[in-house]
Amino acid sequence: MDRDLVERVREAQRSLEPQFKELRQAVSALKTAARLAESEKPDALPMSKVLPKLEQAAAKLPDDALEAATADFRRETERALDALAFDFAKDLRDAFAGRGLEVDGRPPALLVGDLVLRIDVAARKAQWFYGQEPLTGRLQLSTAAIVDAYERQQKLIAQRESVPADFLRELFATWDGELKSRSRRPAGNRLNLVDTYAKMTMARQSARFWNAPSRKTFKDYPRPQFVRDLVRAQASPTFDVDGRRYRLRLGVATKSQADSSSRSVWLPSAAGGLDGTYYSDVTFEDVPA
Repeated sequence: MDRDLVERVREAQRSLEPQFKELRQAVSALKTAARLAESEKPDALPMSKVLPKLEQAAAKLPDDALEAATADFRRETERALDALAFDFAKDLRDAFAGRGLEVDGRPPALLVGDLVLRIDVAARKAQWFYGQEPLTGRLQLSTAAIVDAYERQQKLIAQRESVPADFLRELFATWDGELKSRSRRPAGNRLNLVDTYAKMTMARQSARFWNAPSRKTFKDYPRPQFVRDLVRAQASPTFDVDGRRYRLRLGVATKSQADSSSRSVWLPSAAGGLDGTYYSDVTFEDVPA
């Protein structure tokens, strides 16, 4: 047998095998999608699992029929997931109503008091936030577990006692001390807000920590608590230090700063909510007597 012929045949085989594999995967995904589409009631979770397989197949195989089927299946999957999310949100509303609490917003983001619940129905998970700061890990879509987590975080964040004027004096002392330590002051005496938070946290550490640094001796100041303190301080931004009056000023972040949690902080527009603003820097100004 001609060796060159054998090699050409094998080369053709190697060339077609990936396409055969992709076609087989596409047909398998289409069969599963067809079976799900035949159901009287859309089953959102299985549909959300097969959709990425269809989308992957449509991306690899240029076929108009496959692209059209994938687009139609995507729309139906999104509708089914929305319906499932609203059903779950209704159960949550009933559970919180039994505790005298109102649930605002609509899936995937619900607002309960000062805290935000973000729901990922396809993954069967949800997570509590204060503003955009995560308070919990991803929780199972269990009404009881989500309500219990809310009550714990509400005590740690929203019901935590703090005095805005005391917080502002502490933040001012951190800002002022950092400026005095620099040979050259930044323009407008503006300091990065996240860096100032980190220095403020370290300034809270006791001699015990500095003598033997460890997790046990570290006095934590979680970022969500700092964000909460900032929100409260914004409502009453003036304070006195050594007979002089000052006002807190926060600089709005640029788009590039807002894209990084190390360069900006997102603050809810009120005590808690779904709307807010990214801030990048902090400064203080004298208030005329």
